[in-house]
Amino acid sequence: MNGLPEAVEVARGALRLRWEDQSTTEWPAARLRAECRCGDCRSLRLAGRAPTGDGAELTGAEPVGRYALQLLFRDGHDRGIYPWDWLRNG
Repeated sequence: MNGLPEAVEVARGALRLRWEDQSTTEWPAARLRAECRCGDCRSLRLAGRAPTGDGAELTGAEPVGRYALQLLFRDGHDRGIYPWDWLRNG
């Protein structure tokens, strides 16, 4: 197993990943936006002002090398990098 998904499907409301073992993982867009891993969002969480993810919609996804996925949201946010291991195991 190489740790990369075989398929990545971006829908407005969710990210779906199919892995080499044919298992699937689905992440609601709102949860991904609320749990964004970028420095700005982490700082907001520490200050108690975390993004809620309410109404979040995905518009795209770009691989970051072989270790992560960068998600693009309709609100213009595009700084979160989501490692494959995190996306698989949450």
